[in-house]
Amino acid sequence: MPAEIRKTLLHVENTLIEGGKVAETPLKMIAALAVIKNPWAGMGFVEDLKPAIHDCAPGLGKLLTDMVLEAAGGGDKVEAYGKGAIVGVNGEVEHGSALIHTLRFGNFYREAVGAKSYLAFTNTRGPANASLQVPLMDKNDGGRRSHYLTIQLQVADAPGPDEIVIALGASIGGRPHHRIGDRYQDLKELGHDVENPAAV
Repeated sequence: MPAEIRKTLLHVENTLIEGGKVAETPLKMIAALAVIKNPWAGMGFVEDLKPAIHDCAPGLGKLLTDMVLEAAGGGDKVEAYGKGAIVGVNGEVEHGSALIHTLRFGNFYREAVGAKSYLAFTNTRGPANASLQVPLMDKNDGGRRSHYLTIQLQVADAPGPDEIVIALGASIGGRPHHRIGDRYQDLKELGHDVENPAAV
């Protein structure tokens, strides 16, 4: 059966001033969250997670993607993206991983924003009001450090012991006043081939 959703939340954060200096382009970060009943709650150790993954992940992926796109104004506006899960204390970290580390969940988002890079992620276990960290990276360029960002928030009453909080994150823009360059400059300075970083 589809995920049993207790509630959804939309977090929108706009940074207008950073380091005491007005941002030339404000940074907008968005997180769409669903608090769901852990589909494996009360079942003990479950060897085959696939049936519930197939039941729950696609609907969650579409729901959260739609929420992000509405807040962003379209997939083309999203520059960086990521995902995260917090499993309640009665569940396994594997339960959160099962729902977010499947193409049945992530591909809705990846395709909607036209992304090439993988979705940065966190998956943890914790009590209600645990800190949810959703790391972001540029949707097309994993070396673009200006878009290494983290959305941080809490849900006061979630996850319950038998719940999972599932999240997708996005940014419109990068860090205001970013000035540490990108990884390609480091590779050049260290004498590495940018096209083949392992070569010296």
